[in-house]
Amino acid sequence: MSRILKSVDYEVFGRVQGVVGWVKNTRQGTVTGQVQGPEEKVNEMKAWLTSVGSPSSRIDRTNFSNEKEISKLEFSGFITRY
Repeated sequence: MSRILKSVDYEVFGRVQGVVGWVKNTRQGTVTGQVQGPEEKVNEMKAWLTSVGSPSSRIDRTNFSNEKEISKLEFSGFITRY
């Protein structure tokens, strides 16, 4: 079975706190970021970002963009961007 890697950018609208990972808080009060990894793990993260979120968060809407297959991971961990 071939292991498909994926990459997707996201933006979460609502009140989001305690986020861990490759994230950036925006001036508009949203959180943007990118997640990469095995397709099934990316899909799990997308579901979490859409409906669960971090503790004390309220997810109003989540937009995903630039979803694509990738040949290798571009990051080795998660960081907060400023």
